[in-house]
Amino acid sequence: MSFYNLDDTICAISTASGVGAISLIRISGNKAIETCGKIFVPTKKLDITKIPSNYLSYGKIIHNNEIIDDVMLSIFRSPHSFTGEDLVEINCHGSLYIQKKILETLLSLGLRLASPGEFTLRAFMNNKLDLSQAEAIGDLISATSKSAHDLAINQMRGGFSNKIKELRDKLISFASLIELELDFSEEDVEFVSRAEFTKLLAELKFEIQTLKESFTQGNVLKNGIPVAIVGKTNVGKSTLLNALLNEEKAIVSEIPGTTRDTIEDLLTLQGITFRFIDTAGLRKSGDVIEQMGIDRTYQKISQASIVLYVVDITKTSVKEIKEELADFEEHIQNKTKKFIIIGNKIDHLKVTPHGFPELVELETIFVSAKRKENIQMIIESLVRSVDISNKTDNIIVSNIRHFEALSKTLESIENMEKAISDHIPTDLLTTDIRSAMHYLGEITGEITTEDLLGAIFSKFCIGK
Repeated sequence: MSFYNLDDTICAISTASGVGAISLIRISGNKAIETCGKIFVPTKKLDITKIPSNYLSYGKIIHNNEIIDDVMLSIFRSPHSFTGEDLVEINCHGSLYIQKKILETLLSLGLRLASPGEFTLRAFMNNKLDLSQAEAIGDLISATSKSAHDLAINQMRGGFSNKIKELRDKLISFASLIELELDFSEEDVEFVSRAEFTKLLAELKFEIQTLKESFTQGNVLKNGIPVAIVGKTNVGKSTLLNALLNEEKAIVSEIPGTTRDTIEDLLTLQGITFRFIDTAGLRKSGDVIEQMGIDRTYQKISQASIVLYVVDITKTSVKEIKEELADFEEHIQNKTKKFIIIGNKIDHLKVTPHGFPELVELETIFVSAKRKENIQMIIESLVRSVDISNKTDNIIVSNIRHFEALSKTLESIENMEKAISDHIPTDLLTTDIRSAMHYLGEITGEITTEDLLGAIFSKFCIGK
C-alpha cells in the first residue's frame, strides 16, 4: 500500500491526549521488540528479545543514561497480537513530558509515527479481522450508548461478515458453473438449472433486502434516535427540552417566537441515545426569519422517528389537537411516525381540562415542564416507543458504506432475474454475477482498493 509502508515499525500514543494517571504507547512491526530492548531495562535481568509472548515486565526506560520513567512493558509476538506483527505496549505515567520523551526516543531509533488507523489496518492486512470488523472497532470506540455498543460488539464478533461471506459463496458456486457453461457453449450444455438459479436469486434477494432494511434501525441506534419537540409558540417546548436534559440548553421567554432555529442535544436513556430537537413554534408569521424556522420545523418532523407534540393544556381543545395532528400527517405523509402528546402547564390548571377522557384515550402525558413534574413519564414513554429487544442480537446494518454496497448488490440481482426472464445469453448474465460478488466482497474487504482503505482508516484516531 503506497499510502502506508507496512514494512516500517510504527509507534504512537494510544491513550487519549492530555494528562492522566497512565498513558499507553504502542509499537508494532518487525523491529518493535529489538528497538524497545535498547531503551528498556527490566528489574529482573532479562533479555526482552528472548522472552516469550504475552509477557509483562517491570523496569525503566533509559536513553543516553537518562532515566525517563518506570514503566510496565508488554510483549506480544507475531502472529499472536492485535496487528499480527510483533507488538509492544509501554504503560508509562501520564505526564505529557514523559509521553513525548518516550515517543521522541523511539523515533530517534528509526521508528515511524503511526498514521490514523494504521494499527487496525495492519490487523486487517494480516487477516486478524476483516474490513467490516475493522470498521466495527471505530464504531465501538465512538459508541455513546449501550445499544450502539452492542451493535459494534456484534459486528466485531463477525456475525455480519459471516452472513455476507455465506451469500457471496453461494454466488461464487453458481458463477463457477456458469463459467463452465461458457467453455462448452458450442455443445449447448447447461450446467446450471435456470429454475435453481432463479430460486437462489430469490433467496439472496430476500436476505439482502432484509439486511438493507435493517439500516434504518441500525442508523438510529448508532447515531441516536431523532425526537422532534413541536407545537405552537409559547407552549413550553424549550422549557421541556431543558427539563429533559436537566440543563438550561434553550432560551426560555414569555415572548412568542423566541426559538427561531432548531436546537439539538443528545441524551442517553436506559442505554438508548435520543437526539432531541427543539423546533420553532408553529404559527403564521410575517417575520421572514421566523417563517424559515417554522419551515424547518416541518423538515425536522419528517426526519424524526418520534415527535413530542406539546400543547398548553389550559388553552388547547381536543378538537385543536386532532386538527393539528391531521395537519402534521398531511405535511409528512408517514403514518408510522410515533406521536406523543404532551399536555403542558398542569401547574396552571384550576379544573379538569375539557375533553379529559378523550385526552386520556389519546395517551396524553400531563406535565409541568417548568416544575419538572411527570418528566419521568415522558422518558418511560420514549423508551417504550423504541423496541430494541433482541434487535442488537440480530444482524443489523449500521454503516452507510455497507448499505450502499448492499443496494448495488440488490440491483445486480434484480438485473439477473430480468435477464433470466428475458432469456438473455449466459455470457451477458456473468457480468451481473461478477458485480454482485464484487459489491459483497467490498463489505468484508475481500475486494479492496487503496482509495477505499484510505477513506476508512483515515477516520480512525492515531494509536488505533
